[in-house]
Amino acid sequence: MLKQRVRLQTALILALDLSLVAAAFFLAYWIRSGLFPLALPGLYPQPLYPLSDHLPLLPLALVTWGAPLVFTRRYRSHRTADLKTEATAILKVAAIATLLTLFAVFVLRLDQLLMQDSLSRTWLLLFTGLAFLLLLADKIALRLVSRDMRRHGLNQRTVLIAGAPEAAAQLAESIEDHPHWGLQIIGLVHTNGSGPGTAPGNVLGRMDDVLRIVSEHVVDDVFFTVTPHELPALKEIIDGLQEQGIRTRIALDLLPPAHSKVDLEYLDGRPVVTLSPAPSNLLLLLFKRAYDFSIGAVLLVISLPVMLILALLIKATSSGSVLYRQTRCGLNGRRFTMYKLRTMVPDADQRKRELAHLNMMEGPAFKVRSDPRITPLGHYLRKFSLDELPQFWNVVRGDMSLVGPRPLEEKEPYTPRQRRRLSMKPGITCLWQISGRSDLDFDRWMELDLEYI
Repeated sequence: MLKQRVRLQTALILALDLSLVAAAFFLAYWIRSGLFPLALPGLYPQPLYPLSDHLPLLPLALVTWGAPLVFTRRYRSHRTADLKTEATAILKVAAIATLLTLFAVFVLRLDQLLMQDSLSRTWLLLFTGLAFLLLLADKIALRLVSRDMRRHGLNQRTVLIAGAPEAAAQLAESIEDHPHWGLQIIGLVHTNGSGPGTAPGNVLGRMDDVLRIVSEHVVDDVFFTVTPHELPALKEIIDGLQEQGIRTRIALDLLPPAHSKVDLEYLDGRPVVTLSPAPSNLLLLLFKRAYDFSIGAVLLVISLPVMLILALLIKATSSGSVLYRQTRCGLNGRRFTMYKLRTMVPDADQRKRELAHLNMMEGPAFKVRSDPRITPLGHYLRKFSLDELPQFWNVVRGDMSLVGPRPLEEKEPYTPRQRRRLSMKPGITCLWQISGRSDLDFDRWMELDLEYI
């Protein structure tokens, strides 16, 4: 019965969100076609094509917004989420939906299949902004209504907290500091054998008393604040709570890094807690790969004539091969061959030791001012990043991404924190390259890469 109620609630909220997306669709059309020609006749002298020609895009809009709404798990209980978290989540949905729309329109050209005219970019911008604002306003309104209901004693959940005295008291304090969560504590249960009245708070008994306590009180949720090694001893209690239909919530005394994402997965029915050091949303990763492949392939084809001319210039101005190949570390340490147009003399790697005393960078990075190994043509290729054009092939192959941390050199020593960059596929460009590229020290370079992750 509880699952059916949750599913019905999820379906209703999803229907409401999609209705708001549809409202943004029509409102954006009215603003662009009706309001803008009146208010800004110089910029928009003509209205858009008829609404009937625009309607075939509505299913596409509902899919591109509905998919990220579902796959980013927007319909899990957000009772304890703050407004900033809600706004960030909706902004992420808007970003994914926009990327999906751009991919469908500018790569797959679905607008030409669905419409007689090309898609209005102004309308698309208006639609995206309005959909975001309407969804955010909806969440704010639901939050305000829920808070008002909880102030009047409605939509409350009674909870029992079981665990070590200090951990249980900390969780109880957090709940009491956030009354808008709608959680009402009926009491605490301690694991150290202390009985009622032996510690601060309304202590109702010991851990062995949990099943008795929930049978004597109205309890919606039981929170366990335990360490992982204490979980096996709780199996019988948890089974009893599940048998009575009482929701069990386990606040493990694990402190994952602040930049790790915690997910619950299932392997053959076995629950597994996953700490992800990098984004793990499947829909987003699949789209990123599709985006990298399609855009990388287009850029590779466009750059082929340029690379051909540069190859002839490299051959004409220096001896050696046109391409420079080097083994780099990719996702989770997978080795791959990275390609660049050669900008140095053929024996540059052998001469690196001779110049080690001139290295300007700390850590594994290597940089020498006025590096004598760079050819005259190589200076210009590096200045405009033309030497990296062959890496579009690495992107198409799947070794690299368009945007990501620069790939690590295989033989260089790195600290565990620096190797965390391997948790994402390396890229052609990243934050450090647009934040002072030549003026950053190695530590700042690492910080920017980790910030991107």
